[in-house]
Amino acid sequence: MAEDAAAAGDLIERTGARVLVVDAQERVLLLLGADPGAPEAGEWWFTPGGGVDAGESARQGAIRELAEETGLVLVELGPAVWVRTAEFVFLGERYRQAETFFLARVGSHQIDLSGITELERRVIHGFKWWSLDELDATTDRVYPSRLAEEMRLLLRDGIPDEPRDVGP
Repeated sequence: MAEDAAAAGDLIERTGARVLVVDAQERVLLLLGADPGAPEAGEWWFTPGGGVDAGESARQGAIRELAEETGLVLVELGPAVWVRTAEFVFLGERYRQAETFFLARVGSHQIDLSGITELERRVIHGFKWWSLDELDATTDRVYPSRLAEEMRLLLRDGIPDEPRDVGP
């Protein structure tokens, strides 16, 4: 999600859904990606998820995106744990995406990228299970920007009564 402002064009408002996948070692799964329309913007790490399709709830979109991007098929997700509004440029279009995050705990999972779309093949370059200490230490771009700090709070305090705003 390149953070640069687009030179022209309207802001596209959309709804997104993301999943915080945490394994038994309390590592969080992140995907590595880039904007194929702006390779000069570099790469960044992000949680599985994306835009919610028409007629889907955020929860349904999160389940669908998770299966597409990781091969992890869940029947249900618990309550939303975080929200944020992300503004970014992708393929030359400016977006403001209202995102809802859900937590999925897994013992372990072998990532399967075979379900990704053709566009996602151009966007997703890899994946990694990150410890929170590794996230603290990295100089790589990670979204949300306070992921390690917010994950520590979530893992320590549990599911909040209302989704917590985790910022950019």
